Amino acid sequence: MTDTLPQNETEQTKGQENDSSKEKNNQKIQATVIGLVRQLEEIFDEYMVKKAFFTFPPELKELLVTVAPYIIIIFTILNIPLFLEALGLSAMLMPLGIVASGWGISFGLKSIVVFIVTGVTVVMELFALPGLFMRKSSAWRLLFYASILSFFGNILSFQSLVGGIIGALLSWYILFQVKDMYKDEK
Repeated sequence: MTDTLPQNETEQTKGQENDSSKEKNNQKIQATVIGLVRQLEEIFDEYMVKKAFFTFPPELKELLVTVAPYIIIIFTILNIPLFLEALGLSAMLMPLGIVASGWGISFGLKSIVVFIVTGVTVVMELFALPGLFMRKSSAWRLLFYASILSFFGNILSFQSLVGGIIGALLSWYILFQVKDMYKDEK
């Protein structure tokens, strides 16, 4: 009985070490992702604001910032049927995709990716809404993160790659043109 006690303590210590190393790895990954997003934000700020071929006049910026929360509400309402359709298509086609040829599997997986990305993006935009009305920079940043997620979701689902790139660049251009209208919280 005494032989099993040290062994259990050793297993417990190893388990704690594994949890600690997993936590450190997660922190490293999180710090890397945050650093990359900040670098991307600096690059976009440089090329889409400072070196932009066209900058929005203050009146247009004011209009966009005032209307943006309402546009998000409208698009969220319009996305609800698409979201439900994606849920239905993925639920319906996934079993068929397993049995059928590669097209069915590919279509089923694509619809799941679109479903997840659309859902997370819509939730992020909804979380940003109160801050958008108050013009907080944290809300602007949340929209930026949602646009990045949407872009990668578009790439992962292999939908219109060129259209996805053009749409992402256009949304980032507009986002960065109005960035100065959102202030840090105090």
